Amino acid sequence: MRRPITALLLAAAASFLPALPAHALFDDDVARARIEELRKKVDALAKQVDERMARVEDRRALVDLAAQIEALRADVARMRGQLEVLQNQAETAEKRGKDLYVDVDTRLRKLEQPKESAGAPDKPAAEGVSAAETKAYEAALNQFKLGNYPLAISAFQGFMVTYPSSRLAPSAQYWIGNAHFAQRDYKQAMAAQQRVLAAWPEDAKAPDAMLNIASAQDALGDRRGAQKTLEGLLAKYPQSPAAASAKQRLTQGAKK
Repeated sequence: MRRPITALLLAAAASFLPALPAHALFDDDVARARIEELRKKVDALAKQVDERMARVEDRRALVDLAAQIEALRADVARMRGQLEVLQNQAETAEKRGKDLYVDVDTRLRKLEQPKESAGAPDKPAAEGVSAAETKAYEAALNQFKLGNYPLAISAFQGFMVTYPSSRLAPSAQYWIGNAHFAQRDYKQAMAAQQRVLAAWPEDAKAPDAMLNIASAQDALGDRRGAQKTLEGLLAKYPQSPAAASAKQRLTQGAKK
């Protein structure tokens, strides 16, 4: 681009020279001096043009760079906003999960206390339950109480394989679901409690299984599903202790 400009300047300069014959032009020292002087002026002018064009190009580069920087700043601001939203959602979900776990844990401890005072923690010391079944069941339950949830799940599963027809099988399956819930594996918790409802819908653990399902749904953000489960619990097991908890949760949910 710069060479054509220089050529044009030289051509323009040549047009100012007097029209002389070729032999006269190159024999005349004055003409040569004028040509040299004019060539210097043209070179100087071309240099100025080149410098100005370079400055213009530099300015354009700076403008482009400034635009890119502003775009990057906007992207950073947008990502920071998204990060704050995600952090807030994570903190809210964590708090909700802790509240739900505390609620479930408190309720389960209340459920166990009268049975432990009778000398048989969470087990019907009734006919049809052998000493071996009771021992295996208690070993698994102790793992849950110690917070060894993976071991508790394995122990309860082993109990159900060994004693599939035991009267303690519904309770074993129920505690498997609670162990998953304690590990925040809410989908597995729901699946485990659904097995309680499918296999032993009339067992005393069935209402609590539904309550645990509602808690898992709530923890997963499925508020509508949790509400339907609680309403179903009230309709199917209205006299159960779990129904009272379900009613309380529905009342609290209606106030929000």
